[in-house]
Amino acid sequence: MTVNKRRFCLILIKPSHYDDDGYVIQWLRSAIPSNSLAVLYGLALECAGQRVLGDNVDLEIHALDETNTRIRTDRIAALIEGAGAGMVMLVGVQSNQFPRALDIARPLRQRGIMVAIGGFHVSGTIAMLSERDADVRRAEEMGVSLFAGEAEGRFAEVLRDSASGQLKPLYNFMNDLPDLHGASIPLLPPERVKRTAGATTSLDAGRGCPYQCSFCTIINVQGRKSRWRSPDDIERIVRTNVARSLHSFFITDDNFARNKDWEAILDRLIQLREVEKLRISFIIQVDTLCHRLPNFIAKCARAGVKRVFIGLENINPDNLLAAKKQQNKITEYRKMLLAWKQAHILTYCGYILGFPNDTPESIIHDIQVIQKELPVDLLEFFYLTPLPGSEDHQKLQAANVWMDPDMNKYDLNHAVTGHSRMTIHEWQETYHLAWKTYYTAEHIETVLRRAMATGTSPGKAVLFITWFKGCIGIEKLHPLEGGFLRLKFRRDRRSGMPLESPLWFFPKFLIEVIAKQLKWISLYGRIYRKYQEIKRDPARLDYMDLALTPVADDEFETRELFQSAGAQAYLARAQRAGTIHRGVAA
Repeated sequence: MTVNKRRFCLILIKPSHYDDDGYVIQWLRSAIPSNSLAVLYGLALECAGQRVLGDNVDLEIHALDETNTRIRTDRIAALIEGAGAGMVMLVGVQSNQFPRALDIARPLRQRGIMVAIGGFHVSGTIAMLSERDADVRRAEEMGVSLFAGEAEGRFAEVLRDSASGQLKPLYNFMNDLPDLHGASIPLLPPERVKRTAGATTSLDAGRGCPYQCSFCTIINVQGRKSRWRSPDDIERIVRTNVARSLHSFFITDDNFARNKDWEAILDRLIQLREVEKLRISFIIQVDTLCHRLPNFIAKCARAGVKRVFIGLENINPDNLLAAKKQQNKITEYRKMLLAWKQAHILTYCGYILGFPNDTPESIIHDIQVIQKELPVDLLEFFYLTPLPGSEDHQKLQAANVWMDPDMNKYDLNHAVTGHSRMTIHEWQETYHLAWKTYYTAEHIETVLRRAMATGTSPGKAVLFITWFKGCIGIEKLHPLEGGFLRLKFRRDRRSGMPLESPLWFFPKFLIEVIAKQLKWISLYGRIYRKYQEIKRDPARLDYMDLALTPVADDEFETRELFQSAGAQAYLARAQRAGTIHRGVAA
C-alpha cells in the first residue's frame, strides 16, 4: 500500500530592525549569530526526526537570520503555499525588532499564512505588565500567534496545532521553564553560520540569573533560577558543529562563570583541544567576580576562550547600587582585568550611561579614569534603557513617566526616556562624546601597547578597535549591530515611510557604499600603521603604565578610581563590614 507523502514547510526567521532612515540593518556578513534561531532550529530538527506530524508528513525546515539574509515575504509565502502546508515563526524577537517583525508578519497574514512570534519582547511584557503591550496587541489583532517562555518540550505542540489549523492565539509557558539537561542541542545550518564574521555559531550552556539588576530582562524572562545544560550536552554541541566544519563558538549565557558545571565543561573542552587537537575557540560572557573562582580564568584560556565580554556597567558604586547591581565591586575591577590580561584574553566591557547620578561631566571624567587606571581593551557604551520586561520599564509605566512609544529605538543606542540631571539632547551628546573620548588615537595606541606587552592578541585588537570605532563613527550603528558591507534594499523600508525613487535611491546608496568603504580602509590603515610602529619598537615588551601595574596596598588612597564621593562612601561601608583589606577585596 502506497502512502501519499505530505510536506509541512516551517520557516524560522530571526528579524533584524530598522536604522534611523527606516532601512533594515543588514550585512553581507553579520557579526553575532542568533542563539534563539539555533535553539529553535535544533528543536525543529528533533521534531523532524521524531516525525511529530506523522509518518506521512515531511517537515521541511528553513532558518533565516535577517541580519545577513534578505527576507522576501512573497517568496516565503510561495514556499509554504507550494508545500501545501506550513507556518512562519519569528524567533527571539527583541523589543527593538518587534516593529520589523510586524512588518514581516503583515503581508504573510494577508495571504493566509500562519505566523507565530516569540522572544524577549513577548515574554517580558507578558511577565511584567498587567495589560498587553501596544505592539503585542497589534500582533494579536492581525491574527499572529504569540509564544511566551521557552520552547523545549513544547515545540511539537505548536507544530501539531499549526498542521491541524488550530494554532492557539497564545502559548504561555512563563511559569513552567524547562530543564535543559539532555534537551535538543542548538544548531545552525553551516551555510547560515558562514554568513557571520569568522563563521561563528552559538550555544547557551545555561539560562536564568539569581541577581536583581533593575535594567535587566533576563531575570524576568528566563527566571531567577539558573538552569544548565550538562557537560555531556556541551561536548555533543561542539563535536556536532566540528563535524560540520564549524570551530568558533559564542556561549551566550550572560554569565558563564555562574554555571555550577563550569569546571567540568572547561575540562571537556581542554580535553578536546589539548588531547584530541580539535581547533575550537570561544567567546564568553562573565561577571566581574569570576576571577575569584580558583583556576577559572586559567582553564578558560586552555579551553580556547579568546574573547570575554564583561558587564562592568559603571565605576560609580552609587549608580550600581541604584540599579541593584551590587555584585559589581569596584575594588575588584583592576584585579579581575589584570587576571584576564595575564591569560592573554581580549576583554570587552559594557558601560551604561544615564544612571541617576550621571552628569555629562561625571561620565567623561569616569571614562578618562578608566583609560588611565583599568586595563580594558574594548569599551562599549549603552544608554540606560527601560527595556520592556525589566523592572525599570515596569516602574516607569506604572508611574506614567514618558517613554518613547517606538520600540525600534529600544536598541540601547537611543535615549528613550528622560533623565533627572540631563536633557535628552545633553544625554545624546554625552553618549557620542563617550565613544570619541575612549577611542582617541592616543588611547588606541595605549590599548595596542598594552596588548603587545602582555601578548593579548594585538593583531585581533587592531581589527576589533577598527570595528568598534568604525561602526559608531562611519555606520552610525552600535558595534553589536555591525558587520561587513552594509546592504540596503529599496523596498525593505519601514511601513509608513515612503519608498524612495529608484533614480534617487540607487545612486545615493552607491555613493554611500563607496564613501564608507574608503573611510573604513583609511581607519584600518591608520590603526594598522600604528600597530606596525609599535611592533617594531625594541622596547615594546617592556611597556608599563598605571593600568598594568600590579594591584598595590595603597590603591584606595592613590588611585583616582577610589576618590569620588560615591567610591569613598562605598569603601567606608565595605571597611566597616570587614569585606576588604588593602589592595584586594575579600
